[in-house]
Amino acid sequence: MDDIPRNEVEQLIAEMHAGVLRPEDFARRLLNLQVFMPVRDDKHAIRGFQTSTRAEPLVVEDEEGQRVLILFSAPERAKAFLAQFEGYSGGILTEFSWVLRRLGAGMAIAINPGEVLGFDFDPDMVAMVAALLPEAGE
Repeated sequence: MDDIPRNEVEQLIAEMHAGVLRPEDFARRLLNLQVFMPVRDDKHAIRGFQTSTRAEPLVVEDEEGQRVLILFSAPERAKAFLAQFEGYSGGILTEFSWVLRRLGAGMAIAINPGEVLGFDFDPDMVAMVAALLPEAGE
C-alpha cells in the first residue's frame, strides 16, 4: 500500500526510482509540485494564534552530522514520522521551489524519509536543483 503513488510527487519519485526519468527532468518537474513541510507548532493560549512570524521547519542531523530538511509528499505521509518529534503537529503545503529559495547553503533534503516512495537530495543535488530555478520575476 505504501508503495502505490497517491499524488504527483509520489508518481514522480516512483518514475525516478524506476529509471524512467533523467535526474534533471525529475528535478524540473518537482520544482512546481506541492510538498508538505512540517513546522514547529507553538502552543498558545488563543487557538490558531501564531506568536512567531517565522515557521521553524523540521531539520535533523544524519549519521555524518549533515543537516537535513524533512519534507513529505502529503500531510498524511508525515504522521508516523512526526510522532518522534514533539511540537511538529502542523505544517505548510507549498511548492518545492518556494522551499528551495529559502533553504540555507549546504543543506540536504529528504522527502518521505524511510518510505519506499521517498527521495534524498544531498547538498550537491540541492544546489543543482536550485540552479534550475528561474530568476525572480521570470
